[in-house]
Amino acid sequence: MLVNFDELPETSKVWIFQASRSLTDQEQEEIKSKIEVFINNWTSHGSDLQASYLLKYKRFIILALNSELNKATGCSIDASVHFIQGLEKEYDVDLLDKMNVSYKQGEFIAYKSLTDFRQMAKDKAVSKNTIVFNNLVTNKAEFLENWEVPAIDSWHGRFIK
Repeated sequence: MLVNFDELPETSKVWIFQASRSLTDQEQEEIKSKIEVFINNWTSHGSDLQASYLLKYKRFIILALNSELNKATGCSIDASVHFIQGLEKEYDVDLLDKMNVSYKQGEFIAYKSLTDFRQMAKDKAVSKNTIVFNNLVTNKAEFLENWEVPAIDSWHGRFIK
């Protein structure tokens, strides 16, 4: 069951999928429609799941699930991954590779491999104040407080001297 993201409790489980490229306005509209259909049909052991989503910066799909009502089970998690894999194929975009880093360069969102980001940190092309996206957050509260943070306040900080 689709609900407004703001209505979900802060304990809601969050999954973040970062796109390997910016999504066009048309792609975003199509993806929003597909996500809404997916969420409205998303179940766990036959029970509807209360969930929501956000599309941010033309790069991130955030799925959120009210885990106080129903827990995500193996089958429901598999269904969400299968759904995301379908989007990857349809839009020729990588959404599941966790070995890449997104960060802000002004208003632009840059996307680099972890190896390239590490080298940029070594070369001082990014700093402890560079805003990074910590896609390892696990719930809505963490997402709101610790998703978009200076590199020094995230796991990215280990690369910055």
